[in-house]
Amino acid sequence: MSMTHRGRRAGWLAAVALTATAAGLTGCSSESDSADGDKPSASDSSAASASASASASAPDAGSAAAADQSTPESTVAAWVAAVVKGETKDACLLMGEAASGSTPAQSGSEETCADNSTQGKQIQQSVAQFKESFTPDPPTTDPKVEVAEAAGAAADKAVFPADQVTIDGKTLEEVIVANSTGVDAGALDVKIEAGKLDDAWYVTNMDFNIG
Repeated sequence: MSMTHRGRRAGWLAAVALTATAAGLTGCSSESDSADGDKPSASDSSAASASASASASAPDAGSAAAADQSTPESTVAAWVAAVVKGETKDACLLMGEAASGSTPAQSGSEETCADNSTQGKQIQQSVAQFKESFTPDPPTTDPKVEVAEAAGAAADKAVFPADQVTIDGKTLEEVIVANSTGVDAGALDVKIEAGKLDDAWYVTNMDFNIG
């Protein structure tokens, strides 16, 4: 099967749109097409510094209740750990949506991430699609996730390229490529965006550009 993914971007409320992208990474090859890629601008991309990092490796690190959301690095580390551990509700609680136009900022809550709500089910289902792509081989029950400090991050926004996020010593970029067929590292552009909402950091967007 051949699939091309360009400029896929989804925030918390639009997380369900990433389902096909994440699922398509596994067992599919990527080929280029003539469509223009909607890649983030240089201002949206942040290099990372190896001088500091945040990690999530304790058994409860992926739990939203225990997660440290005081920095974008710690939030992204906790979110990735929750995804790899299959804790989709915890991952949902660590996600948010920045204000846009007349729509106020929203963050994951027990109500919006509830198993019995339509929105909660959709978001958890979408997040679950990332587990296979994000899980290194061999998998562990307690993945250690480290996120390098974002250089040039704004007061309320930070972007982390996949090669600056490590899971059990492997970069997220390496893990995604290893779990894919026909996808080269050079053709993969994945970034996780974190935003500050109500004095706490949340994962607000993920960009997938492949092909």
